Amino acid sequence: MTVTTAPPAPPLAPEIGAQPLRLTNGHLPRWAPWAILVGTIALSLLAFAVIALAAQSDINFAGAAIVAVLAYLVFIVVISSLVEGRRKGIDRLVTGVVSAAFLLAMVPLVSVAWTVVANGVAGLSAEFLSNSMRNVVGEGGGALHAVVGTLLITLAAAVISIPIGLFTAIYLVEYGQDRKLARGITFLVDVMTGIPSIVAGLFAYAVFAIFFGPGIRLGIMGSVALAVLMIPVVVRSSEEMLRLVPNELREAAYALGVPKWLTIVKVVLPTSIAGITTGIMLSISRVIGETAPLLITAGVTASMNYDLFSGRMMTLPVFAYSQYMNQGIPAQAYIDRAWAAAFILIVIVMVLNLVARLIAKVFAPKTGR
Repeated sequence: MTVTTAPPAPPLAPEIGAQPLRLTNGHLPRWAPWAILVGTIALSLLAFAVIALAAQSDINFAGAAIVAVLAYLVFIVVISSLVEGRRKGIDRLVTGVVSAAFLLAMVPLVSVAWTVVANGVAGLSAEFLSNSMRNVVGEGGGALHAVVGTLLITLAAAVISIPIGLFTAIYLVEYGQDRKLARGITFLVDVMTGIPSIVAGLFAYAVFAIFFGPGIRLGIMGSVALAVLMIPVVVRSSEEMLRLVPNELREAAYALGVPKWLTIVKVVLPTSIAGITTGIMLSISRVIGETAPLLITAGVTASMNYDLFSGRMMTLPVFAYSQYMNQGIPAQAYIDRAWAAAFILIVIVMVLNLVARLIAKVFAPKTGR
C-alpha cells in the first residue's frame, strides 16, 4: 500500500526580502487638507502680489481666491490618490467642489448682509424710529409710519392667505386624491408660484378699481396683492408637510373610531405643525420685501395711517425706494434713511424667523416618554 503525502503548504509569512502584502491604504492626517489649503492660498496671494507689483496695480483678490481653490483641488487629488488611493482622491475632489460651491453661494449673502448692516446702522436714531416724514424736508424725520404700514399690511395678508392656503393643502392631501379638481388646483398653484409680483399688484388694483373707481389706493389693496403671492407658497409647503405624516397614524385614529376631520385636527396637523409654521414664515419673508405691487396698491405717503381701509399707507420697501429715487438736499440724508429702512426690514424678517422656530419647537410633537 502506497501512502501519498500532500505537498507542503506555502509559508504564511513572506520570505525575507519580499514586498509585504498591503491590505489597507495609507491615510492623510487630519491637518493635511488644511495645510494644503493654506499653502495654496499663500502661493496664490504671492503670485498675484508679484503680478500686481509688476503691473503697478491692486491685487486681484477674487482671482487669487479662484486660483487658490483650483490649485487646492489639484493638489489634494494628486496627494490623496498617491497616499490613500484613487477612490479616496475622487472623494476628496467631490468634497472640495461641494465646499467651494457652498462658499461661492455664501459670498453674495454675506456681502449683502454686511453692506446693509454697515450702511443701515449709521442711519438709525431715536428720531428715525419714533417719527414719520410728515412736514420733513431734508434731514431728520423717520420711518415709523413705514414700519407700522409694513406690519399691518403683512399681518392682513397673512390673515387672508394662511387659512386659504392651509385648507387647500388639506383638501389636496386628505380629500382630493386622484380627483380632477385636485389636479386642476395643483396646476393653478404651480402657475401662481411663478407669476411676477407686479401682476399680483395689478390684479388687486383692478379688482378694487371696479368697485371704487380708478386711482384708489388703500392698505388692504396691498394686503390682497401680497396674499395672492403668499397663497401658492403656503399651499406647496403645507402640502409637502402633510404628506410626510405617516399613514399609520391616520389608520390608528380611524381604527379607534375617530372621524376624519378630527383625525386631521388632532393627529395630522399637530404632527406637521413645525414644517407648516416654517413654510408660513417663508411665505411672509417672500412678500414682506415686495415693492412693485405696493407702489400700485398702497401708494406713497409721509403720514401715519393705522386704517387699512382708508387712505394710502407707506411700507418699508416703498419707503426705501422713494427715499433713494427722490433725493433732495442734502442727498446723503435720503440715502441714509433708505439704508436704515432696509436694515429694519431685515431685522423684522429675522425676528419673524426666530419666532417661527420657537413656535415650531414648542408645538412640535414630543418623541420622548
